Amino acid sequence: MADMLNPDSKVPLYIQLNEYLRKQIDTGTYLAGTRLPSERELAETNSVSRMTARQALQLLVQQGYADSRVGKGTFAAAPKIRQELAELTGFSEEMRRRGMHPSSRVLVAEVRPASQEIAERLQLRPGSEIVVLVRTRHADETPVALEESCLSHLLCPGILARHDFNRESLYQVLRADYGLRLAWASQSIEARLPARREGEALAIKRSEPVLSLTRVTFDHTDRPIEYVRSAYCGSRYQFKATLRGSSL
Repeated sequence: MADMLNPDSKVPLYIQLNEYLRKQIDTGTYLAGTRLPSERELAETNSVSRMTARQALQLLVQQGYADSRVGKGTFAAAPKIRQELAELTGFSEEMRRRGMHPSSRVLVAEVRPASQEIAERLQLRPGSEIVVLVRTRHADETPVALEESCLSHLLCPGILARHDFNRESLYQVLRADYGLRLAWASQSIEARLPARREGEALAIKRSEPVLSLTRVTFDHTDRPIEYVRSAYCGSRYQFKATLRGSSL
């Protein structure tokens, strides 16, 4: 590893070491649950101080790439699922793209009157019938999100009676059975602590942050089709955006 660090670089050595370890976790050199080299081992192998090695490991924990266990050492965490915020895709499609097996567990599937908030989001009258689908979303059997989808029942009549969303993709059903093609979405994301049901559904502590997402998805005529509220486990999921500079 020593040749991976450049003491003449403007990038601090602990950052260089941290980036190297992150790549090793991302590429599977260190699998989830594998003990990482200790401060002493990293210091000796890379000809750096133990303080530099400690900083690299601490940053790795802060970034969610590792877990520190008192008296046992630092262990690699499962790599985060990183989703680019550039294309509108469903959860199942996104996971398959990454070579992961998507699955869901339906917690709520019912038709109910729309609240004021949901009616406004879907441009409906309050009290209009909406389909509410609440699911935990899993990647390779690990729960990564709790998702609540709301749709106008008029746009997809009988959808809950005809389909099992424990195993079917909502977006695929909307396209294939109802001719609803989702064209674009307005979305917001914020970090917060999980509500009790979110913590239970995702098997995380109430002190572990989630990425809270709200999204309205529209068809090509700018008609709102779906309103989604989701909580993604912050230690397992990451949203990424590419920003380009202004031409001015």
